[in-house]
Amino acid sequence: MGFQFIKKLPTPDEIRQEYPLPQSLTSLKQVRDEEIKKVITGESNKFLVIIGPCSADNEDSVCDYINRLAKINDKVKDKLLLIPRIYTNKPRTTGEGYKGIVHQPDPEKKPDFLAGLIAMRKMHIRAIEESGLTSADEMLYPENWRYLSDILSYVAIGARSVEDQQHRLTVSGFDVPAGMKNPTSGDLSVMLNSVYAAQHSHSFIYRGWEVTTTGNQLTHTILRGAVNKHGNNIPNYHYEDLNLLLEMYNKMNLLNPACIIDANHSNSGKQYEQQIRIAKEVMHSRKLNSDIHRLVKGVMIESYIEEGCQKIGDGVYGKSITDPCLGWEASERLIYELAEYE
Repeated sequence: MGFQFIKKLPTPDEIRQEYPLPQSLTSLKQVRDEEIKKVITGESNKFLVIIGPCSADNEDSVCDYINRLAKINDKVKDKLLLIPRIYTNKPRTTGEGYKGIVHQPDPEKKPDFLAGLIAMRKMHIRAIEESGLTSADEMLYPENWRYLSDILSYVAIGARSVEDQQHRLTVSGFDVPAGMKNPTSGDLSVMLNSVYAAQHSHSFIYRGWEVTTTGNQLTHTILRGAVNKHGNNIPNYHYEDLNLLLEMYNKMNLLNPACIIDANHSNSGKQYEQQIRIAKEVMHSRKLNSDIHRLVKGVMIESYIEEGCQKIGDGVYGKSITDPCLGWEASERLIYELAEYE
């Protein structure tokens, strides 16, 4: 019963001092942040493609993937803005299973949070150094934000976190775009209320401090599909869904109305191949309606080197150990096709 306190972990400042982001990469991040911000605010017509593994389980294969992505980025950068997914925390519905590199830097070994925090930071820094692309991560644990706050260019708040007060208040202190997913119930008003909360300033307790935030005007929505009371997946990326979201946005006093479409999860029923069709349908909807074109700023795609998924210990290089992903060849082809729509 109760808590067993194992060991005190280093503070974010201590980890950042030991593993600093080089000044050259800080400057690169500032440029990337400004580019992404302009997409969210509508100053740029580029389209965001937030793409990468379901979970970043292995530094070598993740960086290999992102280096491949960087080569494509050079060819499509006039139309698309590629943001690699480096998701280092994995939400688990039942609490069972691999929870990400912060928990287990080696998925086949026991949890080691100190090693995990270091591995998380080193992987993110290496990815930027090698590829020149700053990344996205999911904020599963609000208290961990400052371990990466100087590195990330985009943050997602998951379907099970979006109603949580601490997540909403923490996002209100971000200086980078944060996407609020609709909850698993599919209630769009919950997602929009979360956006409203994060766009405004708040005072609260954070990591033992009394803090005040400025509000994050770049907070926006992510449609990821829903699950009904029978456990059936209900997609919400169709033209009618986008029109409904636009109507709801227009009724609220929200800054920078923007939406990202998550092409996997309940939108695809976790049928990873369907992400290709879904992404193309979203692009078609943007072509049909100028208001939807302005609203939908990008897509999220789960993709890795090898398609599908594997069990922990199978040892296939570049293959997901959590949700199944598109393989590299299909992902590369899809990115080029998305660029043709723009």
